[in-house]
Amino acid sequence: MAGREEEPEQPGSPDLRLRLDAQLDQIAGQLRDLATAKDRLQGLLEAVLAISRETELPTVLHRIVTTAMSLANARYGALGVLDDSGEYLQQFITAGLSESERADLAGTEFPHGRGVLGHLIHHPEPLRVDDIPSHPASAGFPPGHPHMRTLLGVAISVRGTIYGDLYLSERRDGQPFDRDDEDIVVTLAGAAGIAIENVRLFEQIRDGAEHFQRLLLPTLPDLHPFTAAATYRPAPTPGHLGGDWYDAIWLPDNACAVVIGDVVGHDLRAAAAMAQTRSMLRALLYDRLTPPSAVLHQLDRTLHAITDLPVTTACLARIEPEEEGWMLHWSTAGHFPPLLLTPDRQTEYLHAEPGLPLAVNTEQHRPDHTHPLPPGATVVFYTDGLIEDPARTIDEGMTQLAELAAAHADLPLQDFVNTLADHHPSDGHDDTAILALRTPRN
Repeated sequence: MAGREEEPEQPGSPDLRLRLDAQLDQIAGQLRDLATAKDRLQGLLEAVLAISRETELPTVLHRIVTTAMSLANARYGALGVLDDSGEYLQQFITAGLSESERADLAGTEFPHGRGVLGHLIHHPEPLRVDDIPSHPASAGFPPGHPHMRTLLGVAISVRGTIYGDLYLSERRDGQPFDRDDEDIVVTLAGAAGIAIENVRLFEQIRDGAEHFQRLLLPTLPDLHPFTAAATYRPAPTPGHLGGDWYDAIWLPDNACAVVIGDVVGHDLRAAAAMAQTRSMLRALLYDRLTPPSAVLHQLDRTLHAITDLPVTTACLARIEPEEEGWMLHWSTAGHFPPLLLTPDRQTEYLHAEPGLPLAVNTEQHRPDHTHPLPPGATVVFYTDGLIEDPARTIDEGMTQLAELAAAHADLPLQDFVNTLADHHPSDGHDDTAILALRTPRN
């Protein structure tokens, strides 16, 4: 008699339900893993974009550490920057330490590349350690160091040279770092190397542009009996070349001439126009001992005839001796008024008819203005980068500048102009030039 065929399992049978539940659990787990992987990749992409937008190296290095910690869910992170020999750590940036943990490590030198950290320096392959004290290269921790058991280390290279090492310790879920952690941190390290190189190139361009700009500006001569000081601060934009400039010279007729100006534009053309304008103005000042308005008028006509000058603002002044002090004679070409600071900390903007900027209308009349200067008075000439902020009105910026000047009136003059530049009321987006001249005290 033939054997009886097995009957198919009914949909409601316990075994089938168990298998279906297991398969559904497996699928749900795979979906969760895919969602986690997607979130990690999205986090990595956002982190790379954020890092690439930074322009200051310390900020970039710290962001690399905190980003790696977030991607690997690590409690502690550090980035060790190698010295020129590539053998030791020259800098050590940390994140994740609490205030009490930092206090416990006060006075302890940062690690220089020994123990497990040194192992990664000499063997720059990704390193995962489940128990740091058990690793053959472990040299122990200094007193006060927080307990750390696990480690994930990845080298960061820039143009094929190891720049430093990224270290993570203690996953927040208590588990050792796994291959997924390693893979995503390795990917981040590759992007970090590019970001570091970009910031270094940015700094080279910025330093080169700033150096070139400063070469175009003069070193102030001895203007005895006056004291003079100036400063220039470039804009933070990479490769920025501005048109801000200043100058001061002693004239043959026993007067002191000072000028501040701003050529419209932020490129090589603006810088070249600034150099041309300053050189031509110096020649005219020596040749034409006339009021400032006449010098500006002749400068405008001359530059218009020999070059395509961009629109330029300027304020030209002469300080001449008077019986009871000094007299300020000035004329402006669309520039901000000078700020007068008296010895008793009173401030006054010397508002007057500004006149048109240079390169607008060479035949337009330019007015002259005068104002007495008491002994010990300071006159501040400045460009718009010192006071302009889109979030405030120009009047508010000028008011804040006057308050700042009055608060620091007793400083030596060079410290005074540096303080104005350091604590400016502007948003800092533009380059800034400041020139201050102080009359002698009786």
